[in-house]
Amino acid sequence: MSKPVEIISIGMVTAVGLDAPSSCAAMRAKLDGFQETRFRGPRGGWLTGAPVPLPRTWIGEKRIAHLAAGAIVEAFNGFPEARGQTALILCIGEDGRPGNPVGNPSNLLRRIADIVEVEAYSRSRVIAYGRPSGHVALEQARRLISTGETPYVMIVGVDSYLTSEAVRHYIGESRILAPQNPNGFIPGEAAAAVLLSQSGTRTLRLTGLGLARELAAIYNKEDLPLRGDGMTAAYRAALDQTGIEMNRLGYRISDLVGEQYWFRQTALASLRLIRGRDAFQDLWSPTEFVGNVGAAVVPMMIGMAWTAARKGYDKGNPVLIEASNDSGACGAAIFAVAS
Repeated sequence: MSKPVEIISIGMVTAVGLDAPSSCAAMRAKLDGFQETRFRGPRGGWLTGAPVPLPRTWIGEKRIAHLAAGAIVEAFNGFPEARGQTALILCIGEDGRPGNPVGNPSNLLRRIADIVEVEAYSRSRVIAYGRPSGHVALEQARRLISTGETPYVMIVGVDSYLTSEAVRHYIGESRILAPQNPNGFIPGEAAAAVLLSQSGTRTLRLTGLGLARELAAIYNKEDLPLRGDGMTAAYRAALDQTGIEMNRLGYRISDLVGEQYWFRQTALASLRLIRGRDAFQDLWSPTEFVGNVGAAVVPMMIGMAWTAARKGYDKGNPVLIEASNDSGACGAAIFAVAS
């Protein structure tokens, strides 16, 4: 039996910090990065968003490349021996999503490689499922490492909803948070990276992973009622692989972007699986502080859990990390503190 895949280093570039320690400290202190942006809101006022305070005013794909590169460099700095022998999995926004800042993933990979000053990634791949991309990446990373194809895998998620087309589209769909629309999200941007291996030298290991699809997605054309079937199935698969019941979880971290739909989905999955627990189970969400950061959210949540475990402020062991997207893709991953 192969050793579990473990997190050995992380990196973050967010609206509340340009590295992982400052980002995690700010989120722990409940500081947010919300501010007025250059975009117009639903009724002409300035839109509230969560932009990353980069030192230069890069825009478009160049900005996205610098966000991703910053997270990758930080993760490599935490474990330098992985340089030169790491496969990269790039997680980005959904294909066809209005305002997706990544037009050509191959060009983005080349830009990142130039900034990070490494050879172009010959073993790189791209996953374009938005928020749950990181869960798909974990499945691929586990396979790559367990088969011996590579000793290290870097999962990096980068995304932004702070583009003109995205803002226009989601305002038109009444999905942007505004004084007249409390059922909406705050658009953000971020990058986060996690470095995985089988080294067994650090804190957090992947013990279970579940992928599923919710038929009653937020845009489902049949207007099906939400029962949480997709997230429940993802939870159950991750729990079965870990060999525990829901009531054995220490806490959860979720990509709750602010709309009621996602809160209902998470609540339904929990209610349908939890048995025999009276104690409160903590539920964290980085989107409270950085807004909707799309495909960056799963690596960011993993980084939050990794930092909390190392610094001793986590809310139990193990932790379940969940995410889903507008088309109904759901993912759940369970990480435990390595003994």
